[in-house]
Amino acid sequence: MGLAEEAIGNGEGLGRIPRLGAKQKYIRMDAQIPEEPTGEEKPNRAKDSDRIKQSRRYVIACAIFASLNSVLLGYDVGVMSGCILFIQKDLHITEVQQEVLVGCLSFISLVGSLAAGRTSDAIGRKWTIALAAVIFQAGAAVMTFAPSFTVLMVGRLLAGVGIGFGIMIAPVYIAEISPAEARGSLSSFPEIFINVGILLGYISNYAFSGLSNHINWRVMLAVGIVPSVLIGFALLVIPESPRWLVLQNRADEARSVLVKIVGSEEEATERLAEIETAAVTATAGKLESTKPVWSEILNPSPVLRRMLITGLGIQCFQQITGIDATVYYSPTILRTAGIKSDNKLLAATIAVGFTKTLFILIAILLIDRVGRKPLLYVSTIGMTICLFGLAASLSLLDKGLVSTPAGIAVAMVTVCGNVAFFSVGMGPISWVMGSEIFPLRVRAQAAALGTVANRVSSGLVAMSFLSICNAISVGGTFFIFGVLSALSVAFVYRFVLETRGKNLEQIEALFGDEGEWEGKEMELSDVKYEGIVNK
Repeated sequence: MGLAEEAIGNGEGLGRIPRLGAKQKYIRMDAQIPEEPTGEEKPNRAKDSDRIKQSRRYVIACAIFASLNSVLLGYDVGVMSGCILFIQKDLHITEVQQEVLVGCLSFISLVGSLAAGRTSDAIGRKWTIALAAVIFQAGAAVMTFAPSFTVLMVGRLLAGVGIGFGIMIAPVYIAEISPAEARGSLSSFPEIFINVGILLGYISNYAFSGLSNHINWRVMLAVGIVPSVLIGFALLVIPESPRWLVLQNRADEARSVLVKIVGSEEEATERLAEIETAAVTATAGKLESTKPVWSEILNPSPVLRRMLITGLGIQCFQQITGIDATVYYSPTILRTAGIKSDNKLLAATIAVGFTKTLFILIAILLIDRVGRKPLLYVSTIGMTICLFGLAASLSLLDKGLVSTPAGIAVAMVTVCGNVAFFSVGMGPISWVMGSEIFPLRVRAQAAALGTVANRVSSGLVAMSFLSICNAISVGGTFFIFGVLSALSVAFVYRFVLETRGKNLEQIEALFGDEGEWEGKEMELSDVKYEGIVNK
């Protein structure tokens, strides 16, 4: 079939290079070229443009509100790095109890993440977001008034379950309401809010550190309840996921949501047809197979296996390279580098939090322009360099081969560099890909499994960091993180596929292409899902 690139007039008869990922990049040579709009049609075009702008603002607002639960995780990570200094003094806990208190949240959150998959399929994505906030509020309240380590742990466990629900469902919800051309940026919003939460936690540590040891850490933890209260107001704004509505045979409601999201009746109808096709395929597969979803995940087809390797692998590498250890224990790391005052340590952590937040904003601007894979290369290579640099500086300081001011300077630069490179790629993209690569039938449960992999990896690192540091030194521990980060570069090269500009149905087909999995480059931006596997 003859194809010709659609020309967009520039006054000289030359075509403009089409935007990557744009729809209808090609037209048939025998197709009629669209005529220029008449004077009567131009006002209609202007109205359509206004509706599209309104729909974009609406989708952004929904993504922001859905991401509020992620502030809870970030705030907990940031605030606990300072709280632990004062909890130790107030409740007289041991070093092992510190590790358990910090690391248990990651393990217990996987309970929430696993439950969130089935819960979101049963009650919907929107109300799962609400449930997450309620559970976290209960946990935060218990921690605030905890008279002992045991009661503090009970509150921490409740908060962990709420966080597990929240961090799993937010990326899935956002991916399902976002247009393909902006899905990467919008699906990164939870990571932005995690970073905002970390920064707020650091600021809270510094702001309330002047109170008595019995009060300051309780106030720090109580402030974390505020974002979960805001989620109650968010429920008045955000709609249910149109893809979930289709699965519930509520097509009319799904279409109404899609009209708000895309701003066009015609495109909403087209999107609804694509979603219904995918849902029919999923339902047909369910009828043909007696296996429940979890059995399908545990005994996957070749295509689903590729998706799981990518989705779970990138989630594990996000954590085993030590980012949570860097954030949770940044005061410990900087104290090793030579900063002794608690106030100066907490002030230095604010710089770390600010850097992390700033660079996640840069990632949002680039993820749908540059693509996922190039940013992952920059991220993993940069992290590897910084981790080896931090390991070397701390080891030299330990042996007295460099001065304390020089060691502090290098430690600050490498710690900030590590969180900056993490935020540019590995931080947001692991959540983006974990929510967009799986087919509709298993998306919620597979995304939940990816979250479990992330939280288990985080917990193992957080609960063993101090013990490993005591065994082989802080510098030696970060050398191990550097080696693992180098391995993540190889993983990205071998297993990560570029998904920029593709809708969720096309991505499923992308993983079904053997040539693409073997590393052959292939442009799929404008290939329809129904025909992608025909060779």
